[in-house]
Order: sequence, then C-alpha cells, then structure tokens
Amino acid sequence: MAHEFDGKKYEQASSHQKEWGMGLIAELDLKGNERVLDLGCGDGALAAWIAEMLPDGNVVGIDASQGMIDVALQKTKDNLCFVLMDIDDLDFIEEFDVVFSNATLHWVKDHRKLLHNVSRALRSCGRVRFNFAGDGNCQSFFNVIQEATAHERFEESFAGFEWPWYMPSVDEYAVLAEHSGLKNIRVWGGNADRYFPDRETMVKWIDQPSLVPLLPFLPEQERALFRDYVVKRMIEETLQEDGTCFETFRRINLEAEK
Repeated sequence: MAHEFDGKKYEQASSHQKEWGMGLIAELDLKGNERVLDLGCGDGALAAWIAEMLPDGNVVGIDASQGMIDVALQKTKDNLCFVLMDIDDLDFIEEFDVVFSNATLHWVKDHRKLLHNVSRALRSCGRVRFNFAGDGNCQSFFNVIQEATAHERFEESFAGFEWPWYMPSVDEYAVLAEHSGLKNIRVWGGNADRYFPDRETMVKWIDQPSLVPLLPFLPEQERALFRDYVVKRMIEETLQEDGTCFETFRRINLEAEK
C-alpha cells in the first residue's frame, strides 16, 4: 500500500537521508550523459543534484506520494522530470543507464519483483545503486511502536495492522539479489546510527515519515493521542545527557550491473 506523505514537512525533516544520498551520488561517478531513474525521489532534492551532474543526460524521479511529487515538481528543469508512480508498478523497458534509490526501498515489501523490474528497466551494462534500511534499523522507534500498538487504548485499532517495512539482513538480501538476473552484485551493510541534535529534530522525523503508515489505522480523534504517546516514549528512550537523541540507523547497500 502506498503511503501519503507531507512533502514540505519531509523536506524539513530529512537532513540525514540527504546526507546519505549525497554520498551515494558521489559514488556513481557519472560521465554526464546518462539517463537516471530515481526510485522514491521524495521531495526531489537528490534527483535535482543528480541532474546538475548530467549536462547531456536526464533524470526521472518517481514517487507514490502525491504530497512528495507536488514538492518535487517545483524542481523540474529541462533534464529533470517527476512522475507519480508506485515503485511496484515500475514498467520501463531498457530505458536507463542507472537506477538509483536512497532511503526508500524499505517501504517496498516485494523485492523479488522490484529487482526483476529494475533489471528490465536498465539498458545493457546499466548500473544499480541502492541504499535502504536493514535489520537493526530504528530499534528504539520500533520498540516504542510495538508497545504503543499493543496498548489497551489503541490495540483494537491495530487488529488488522501489517508491518509496513521490509528491512532484511545482509545475508538475506544477498541471496535475493543473486536470483535477480543482475550481475557483478555486491551487497553490504552499513551503520549510520545518528544523534539527532535535539528532541525537536527527532520529533520532526517521527512525524514525517515514521508515523505516516500507522495513523490511518486510528480514528481521527485518537491520532493526536497516539502520536503524543509515541513522542513521549521516544524522548524517554533516546534522550541523552547532552540533549541529543540517539537512534540506530542500519543500512543495506546494493551495487549491481545488467
């Protein structure tokens, strides 16, 4: 199920995702004439940075959230466009030299399908570079969410709740990638644990994007109460003596070619 995000709020709350993305972009070693697909482009910031590096190429950014695309569209230029599209519906055929994704694909549950569609979208000798959340990610947040959804005040609302994230181990993803049809595959983990500079910054991250898939399960009148419960418990669990808030961020990285 696609989730609807507030692109403006995400733009203000995603500094660490953008830091990771800039590192990935530097690794791409672009020549300047490639056609690049950005999966889960969000507010479009990373796609715009890639487009700056492609005077003779272009970038297509896709996202399933209208709120994200509305913000991204403001960054459109001659070699950069954005399309409202669910990653599960990816249907390009041999159109791209690079398929790139940063901090998005843990929202996609079926990676067997994803990798097949990405391979199909690539031209011969095209490249894949992914970074997304892996096993051990957001340990405090997930512990608090499990506690909150089991709380007697909220448990009935979450009777039909399905975990919305896919965060595999390195070994699990390596096996999956080996059966994707891609070649020269490299899968590795990463530790990007983060100290949010203050509680306010962490709360912005909780609101966008972390709580987004949970709130629709609650009646309107219960959502603020649930959100405040999660925020209170997260501050209790993560606040450090210096005023920062610590959370685990563990990553899966994929490089491959067609």
